Amino acid sequence: MNNPQTRVICLGEILFDCLADRVGCSLEEVQSWTPYPGGAPANVACALVKLGTPSAFIGCVGQDEPGNKLVELLDSIGVNTVGVQRHPLAPTRQVYVLRSPEGDRSFAGFGDRLPNEFADAYLSAENLPTKLFLEAEFLVIGTLELAYLQTRTAVFRALELAEEYEIKVILDVNWRPMFWHNEREALPLIEKLWSKIDFLKLAEEEAQWLFNTTDAGAIAYRLDSVEGVLVSGGDAAVSYCLSDNEGKVTPFSVSVRDTTGAGDAFLAGFIHQLCQKKISSLSDAKVAREIVTYACAVGGLTTTKPGAIAAQPTSAEVEAFLSSHR
Repeated sequence: MNNPQTRVICLGEILFDCLADRVGCSLEEVQSWTPYPGGAPANVACALVKLGTPSAFIGCVGQDEPGNKLVELLDSIGVNTVGVQRHPLAPTRQVYVLRSPEGDRSFAGFGDRLPNEFADAYLSAENLPTKLFLEAEFLVIGTLELAYLQTRTAVFRALELAEEYEIKVILDVNWRPMFWHNEREALPLIEKLWSKIDFLKLAEEEAQWLFNTTDAGAIAYRLDSVEGVLVSGGDAAVSYCLSDNEGKVTPFSVSVRDTTGAGDAFLAGFIHQLCQKKISSLSDAKVAREIVTYACAVGGLTTTKPGAIAAQPTSAEVEAFLSSHR
């Protein structure tokens, strides 16, 4: 497929979220699961394309049928897959997810495999496609893949390329302790990222853990060098500090079916607006608030259907939703 020039690179994991078919059950009580494509960076890449911003995904999947299906999905949506690597032995990752009656999710492990036995743990730094970095304006990363030495090396190589080609770096912390063999290794590695990023997105519990506050302005002040901080909290108001503008936006009230991927869709909505309105527009307080409101609409709409990627809205759907809520 011929892809338009990539504006956003999303690097990290792509996998299958296996959602429990019955809500409100414990792991032992679940009798069947339905697999949905997911993985935070892949979710962001897909949501961006649906909104109209060309994106690429960089990650590693197995030489297996799940890997084939995920790459086919990315291609069908229009995500640039030139950066997808295939591992000859390690399988594509599957994550088991329990759901509450309210639609909230909790991770229930990897079945009978250890966290580091999946293909996404073996992304090769040497095989990162430099051409993508020549084109792109933004690089999106998370912290999950820092858990694995080989992919960690690829992440830091990507950050070097981003600096070389003057690409803005967006970090979504996306803390998932179950992916780490030793959780104590995580914090020093995450802290190494602070000096390399331009925008930071955190969930409230991540902000509290890392900075002992959920106030985006306080976090931006602590980091000093970042251009924006977003702190989201599900139903709670989103705290933001963009350029010198601080505020809070209350998420829209929607009928929630599944919260999987909502934060990723929120981030995609934010990045899409940055691409549309440019970073310089963040100095306008009204525009900064509009951008966060748009991101909340994208995230909210994604919770109204099951699955992280299938539920993502188009730009037209977001505009219609915003028009009906003005």
